[in-house]
Amino acid sequence: MQTLLVLQSLWTFENLRHPLPHATSLQAQLALVAASGFDGIGTLWLDRQSAAEVARPAKALGLAVEGLALPRSVDDLKPALEWGVEFGLHHLNIQPDIRPGTTGECLAILEGWQRLAEQVDFPIFIETHRGRMTNDLMFTLALLDTCPDLRLTADLSHYVVGNEVVLPPSPEMEARFRQIMDRAHAYHGRVASAEQVQLDIGFARSAPWVEQFRRWWAYGFASWRQRAAADAELTFLCELGAAPYAVSGPDGRDIGDRWADSLTLMAMARTIWAESAPIGDAPASNQRVRSAPF
Repeated sequence: MQTLLVLQSLWTFENLRHPLPHATSLQAQLALVAASGFDGIGTLWLDRQSAAEVARPAKALGLAVEGLALPRSVDDLKPALEWGVEFGLHHLNIQPDIRPGTTGECLAILEGWQRLAEQVDFPIFIETHRGRMTNDLMFTLALLDTCPDLRLTADLSHYVVGNEVVLPPSPEMEARFRQIMDRAHAYHGRVASAEQVQLDIGFARSAPWVEQFRRWWAYGFASWRQRAAADAELTFLCELGAAPYAVSGPDGRDIGDRWADSLTLMAMARTIWAESAPIGDAPASNQRVRSAPF
């Protein structure tokens, strides 16, 4: 059976305007994530000690772990993969911290990462993110044509604000977003607008954008269900970061309630999943494909 795993980013606990006094320590935060019904967590995966400090107690609570790596070269990825094997990652999310000028330059790096990824038993996804290899929507679409095995973590918020997408999206823009989602194997959940990368979804003025993202995620979930194996797991990470991602007030702190919004996103993702159905026919095979680790 295909499964949706809803994860919570530990970044969300940073500098909350509405603090959670019972969740000030890492262990308490992990316990709250588990008790609130999340299936796992997302965490930085930049050094062995920090990875161990998060992954070990998370696994003890039955939480899946998404790691975030920021490699700048092929060799930069090796340690993150080693820690992933050691501590049991569900998957590794990569923000390539480089901006090559051509898809050919990117391909050389991605192929190197793919060779490394073939040596581990968890998948690796490349995130759509501003300031990274995937900064530009059109460049990323060209990259997908160049690298047909590339599998994405789709964070649509970056392309909404980066391209100043307006409502309703044009047919051309909608088609481009669907191309991204048709190659997505994981999602980062955040609602953006043309001017702001992270809206407070509890505010009434955000409602049109919340509904647009809901439609996009509904398409993306259904697309994934058509492509994925019958026993595959799709992850949706609720990733609401502190200011300057969050809209902030005069004191520099965000004005909304990111923890409450995370719970709303979790419920939304599960509702979308329950309503989703594969686009087209079911997958022809239940076998996992290891020849394309990302």
